[in-house]
Amino acid sequence: MYVKSVSYINQAEFLASEKYVNFTCTVSDTGIVSDELGRKNVPAGSILNADGEVVNDGTASGILFAPVEVTYGPQPGALMVEGYVIEARLPVAPSAEAKAALKEIKFR
Repeated sequence: MYVKSVSYINQAEFLASEKYVNFTCTVSDTGIVSDELGRKNVPAGSILNADGEVVNDGTASGILFAPVEVTYGPQPGALMVEGYVIEARLPVAPSAEAKAALKEIKFR
């Protein structure tokens, strides 16, 4: 019999409202470090720029809506560009520059 253990990524919901707007994007694997199993994961709530790279500065374009695995290269994802989020539940606290660049996202 074959048995394989699978680990899941669980994190608190960062949405503060059911109203939001997402666009498709390509999530880059640039700068993402592998975990102990050799997988590269970009967590939901990461701030991305127009090139799909994780940033925390004035080049921010949106917030990644769902986690994306980029172990084997860039992958498609959903980029939230408008809505309400709970700032304390994001994986990294957004900088003042990132907040200013994300004009349509309201932080609570």
